[in-house]
Amino acid sequence: MQSEVLSPDRKQFEIADSAGTPARRKGRVTMLGLRGIPDVQGGVEKHVEMLAGRLAAQGWEVEVVGRSPYLPGAGARQWNGVRVVPLWAPRHVALEALAHTFLGVCRAAVRRPDILHIHAVGPALMVPLARLFGLRVAVTHHGYDYDRQKWGRLARTALKLGERFGMRLSHGRIAVSGDIARTMDARYGVAVDFVPNGVAVAPGDVRTGILDEFGLAPRRYVLLAARFVPEKRQTDLIRAFARLGDPRLRLVLAGDAEFDSDYAREARALAAETPGVVLAGFQSGDRLAELFANAALFVLPSSHEGMPIALLEAMAYGLPVLASDIVANREIGLPAADYFPLGDTEALASAMAAKLAALPGEEEMRRRAREVEAAYSWSSIARRTEAVYDAVLGRRG
Repeated sequence: MQSEVLSPDRKQFEIADSAGTPARRKGRVTMLGLRGIPDVQGGVEKHVEMLAGRLAAQGWEVEVVGRSPYLPGAGARQWNGVRVVPLWAPRHVALEALAHTFLGVCRAAVRRPDILHIHAVGPALMVPLARLFGLRVAVTHHGYDYDRQKWGRLARTALKLGERFGMRLSHGRIAVSGDIARTMDARYGVAVDFVPNGVAVAPGDVRTGILDEFGLAPRRYVLLAARFVPEKRQTDLIRAFARLGDPRLRLVLAGDAEFDSDYAREARALAAETPGVVLAGFQSGDRLAELFANAALFVLPSSHEGMPIALLEAMAYGLPVLASDIVANREIGLPAADYFPLGDTEALASAMAAKLAALPGEEEMRRRAREVEAAYSWSSIARRTEAVYDAVLGRRG
């Protein structure tokens, strides 16, 4: 397989004309359940950003309906062959996804796409409504969102109900990890297609000036790219980094909190009082690519993942990695030395020290990158998703 590269003009939008995107021969797909694309923080957002572009290139007419607070302007735009439509959503952590998905399903009922593709178990609460409208529905299960620490009992119950609706009532079901696919089969007795997340790397030697901006030297910093939410456990990584006591080393935390929280404030305060920690904020595109390309080590200390895109991207740059030993991370199949016990900051510090003392050479990094790119090509993942669409439309068997 060929490796995927990010388009150099990925941030450029063009206003869609009144006729919209031209009709495609394979069918029309509306994607719903995410904040938006491109360059919007979140694993589901990255998944849809890459998948939608590849599906469009393969002959599908793809529309992504995002939430207006995260998208520029008021009208539909074309990006990378995909029609991106902002739709109103309340800026509220508990209501945003549900209200937006309700409106998105109502919109789809009017526009009648061939397939309504809903992403994540929370938005899947609206699958019964979509079925009532006579829509053909596919659902991608991106992870057990009800296990996230931020949710209370009522929200967890709603998310579990969304999972049940999505798995039992949709026409096509996708899981981003083998564990999720097996669990859904056992829990609901339904067939679920395993289609993993993929990786994409920026072309060539990217230079944006971000290293100079934050005072970073190549191969002299540890990187984590993740939202500031409790399950990403930035605080564990900061405490482990402090144990290293190396004044020449930096820890770069790329990401931010979408909603202010006690955890985000705690993480920022801990970072401020720990020498060597750099809060880089949310980064995307070439700036994030440059951070990945020049890091010494990538660490993912999280307690919850569906299938970790950021970890895969780090691997696609050939970086040495460390990940917590949760099921989702273990499914990647890394060597035992690449895992550490969740929450054990002493073990994490020891593992980081060992990795940093034996960094791979450039040729070894290129070899690792080629292996990952071949295994997780977005073109291959789009073809597997297309097979699910064909089944939903009765084009298979």
